[in-house]
Amino acid sequence: MAGASNEQAIRDLYHALLDRWNSGDASGMAELLSANGNVVGFDGSQMNGRAEMAATLGKIFAEHATAAYISIVREVRFVSDHVAILRAVVGMVPPGKADINPAVNAVQSIVAVREDGEWRIALFHNTPAAYHGRPEASEALTEELRRALSQ
Repeated sequence: MAGASNEQAIRDLYHALLDRWNSGDASGMAELLSANGNVVGFDGSQMNGRAEMAATLGKIFAEHATAAYISIVREVRFVSDHVAILRAVVGMVPPGKADINPAVNAVQSIVAVREDGEWRIALFHNTPAAYHGRPEASEALTEELRRALSQ
């Protein structure tokens, strides 16, 4: 079921999503979604389907200089031959800066589905890693992400 090549395909799919964010490619990001894919953004806003994702992110990229993601994949787990879950943590490096902004660290998940032999994102979920009342957890994540950034 899982297999190393399928796990790598899921990791590649996720990294392609982040790479396209980092390059401001809204249409490219949307192409990675399944036909009826969903996105839950950092602020809780939702995008349903490729067209809405491309339009919403296209507007964001046109109006804002966005920070770049640095990620650490925590797990790739297969639910079936055609469904996988990837869990990761991310930090963001603001434009013109060289360090992560800890205020926007996040936990990300994708649910990937195999459609016509290709892996696509059925759900991308991005949640703030606020760690309310646990500053040591936030600091530990920031340091881990800084190490990943330096590699």
